Amino acid sequence: MLLKIAWRNIWRSPVRSWIIIAALTVGMFAGVFTSTFINGWMTQRLQDGVETETGHLQIFRDGYQSSRELSLHFKKGDLKGLKNQPEIQATSRRLIVQAMAASAETARGVRVFGADPEAEAKVLNLHKEVEEGTWFDSPYSRQVVIGRKLADQLQIGIRSRLVLRFQDVDGTLTGGAFRVVGIYKTNNTAFDGTHVWVRNTDLGELLNVSPQDFHSMVVRLNNSDEAMSMAKTLEKQFPDSDVLPWKELSPELGYLTELGNTYLYIFVVIILLALGFGIVNTMLMVVLERVREIGMLMSVGMARWRVFFMIVLETVMLSSTGGLIGIFLGMLTVWQLGKSGIDLSVWSTGLTEMGFNPIVYPEWDAALVINIALMVVAAGILASLYPAWKALKLNPSEAVRVI
Repeated sequence: MLLKIAWRNIWRSPVRSWIIIAALTVGMFAGVFTSTFINGWMTQRLQDGVETETGHLQIFRDGYQSSRELSLHFKKGDLKGLKNQPEIQATSRRLIVQAMAASAETARGVRVFGADPEAEAKVLNLHKEVEEGTWFDSPYSRQVVIGRKLADQLQIGIRSRLVLRFQDVDGTLTGGAFRVVGIYKTNNTAFDGTHVWVRNTDLGELLNVSPQDFHSMVVRLNNSDEAMSMAKTLEKQFPDSDVLPWKELSPELGYLTELGNTYLYIFVVIILLALGFGIVNTMLMVVLERVREIGMLMSVGMARWRVFFMIVLETVMLSSTGGLIGIFLGMLTVWQLGKSGIDLSVWSTGLTEMGFNPIVYPEWDAALVINIALMVVAAGILASLYPAWKALKLNPSEAVRVI
């Protein structure tokens, strides 16, 4: 009965009700759209970072990460049994060295990775980002794959000669000439400008180590969410190793995820607070306009708690109607934009410097939408308490005399 009365009371002033519903619709649409936009943006950056740059896990010799000593490398037979773990999908061995990359025009400091191209393609998708040339599919003896930014800085292209100079494990200055066979381009230009890839056999020969030796073992898991727990398991299995999940290899990626989720809810709460004050003001006006009516209801025997819940129901129904319409329209828009994406190419230079894809695909999840819907209902309840309390305080004998 109260529900029916509350619904009728809402439409006694349709213009005012539609204004509140429209405000809530716009606010919730903005909240859902912005939340899913940020969620999609952060998810894309996280996926690009893990799948292209770090991998799910990397295993180093204990102490290597802090010292970068070339002598701290694994030998053939180390990490035995690693591939037998059911959670592990693929692995790739890497030799790593800081080097100077020089062309005929200029030089740049880079990080050189020596890996087996086929194994590397199983743990990362960098081979899919090659936009010119190939991923080590060339007849040249010493091949190198570099990023587009580095190629532009060194003013070189496919089949150009690139000289890499560095120290070997004994500290002797060494190096060699390589032929550029591929140029890749990711959404992170900083990565493209500093990461160079060669075969582990070529780099091992120059470093004076066996091609079977490696500084890092990159691990791809069946489920990336298990990276933290798997890292602890592997550290127990290989006590002389340092196992780092992607959150520790690239702390900014984990920070982005946590920060993004926090900002989503802060943004929605701010919207609901702003709308909540408008709802309080509107419902307070409704109560003051209906003082005589509410006094009559109390005089004929309606319990005060029924009057209280009638006002609460009116507010919750009003806010829920506008909120749910806004959420629905937001989800509809996100569903459409999730296919086509939002083109931010006009800011592509700045975005790619930070590792973000200029084409953003909004992404929503059920938990986010349900939480926003519950927050709308909660905001309606909170906004109704003061107007309902004012109605509760009315004296029936005085209220019926109000003209």
